[in-house]
Amino acid sequence: MAEEVGLTERFENFSQRVTHAVGRPWAFLIAMLVIIVWAVTGPLFDFGDTWQLVINTGTTIITFLMVFLIQQTQNKDSKAMELKLNELVAATKGASNRLIDVEALTEDDLDVLHGYYRQLVGLSKRDQDLTESHSLEEAERLHGQKSRG
Repeated sequence: MAEEVGLTERFENFSQRVTHAVGRPWAFLIAMLVIIVWAVTGPLFDFGDTWQLVINTGTTIITFLMVFLIQQTQNKDSKAMELKLNELVAATKGASNRLIDVEALTEDDLDVLHGYYRQLVGLSKRDQDLTESHSLEEAERLHGQKSRG
């Protein structure tokens, strides 16, 4: 079990570093440079099957591996975001606790909730003035309540 945890943590850290690195401008430039070099070498290899196979195989392998690395990072980020939102819902007076762990609901249940919130949007659209639902006075009052605990 301890070995599995170590492997999981190493994979998690590796995925995060790789995902962060390949999302940088220099990574895109390197990828673009590889494509340019490949295209320029086409005449040297008479645009042959091997020349085409090199780029097809290389990009397929990289894409295949990146899917798993990016998915790992997205799964972790999604879970962290869900926990943060759950904390906000749980801590907000008047918020429906039904929304905590809303990810576990069925698609039909989500559609029902979505319909409810669409109705709320309709009600808020009736307010022509944005300050009717969002005002500095309301923000100050809420801040004061939070400060007092």
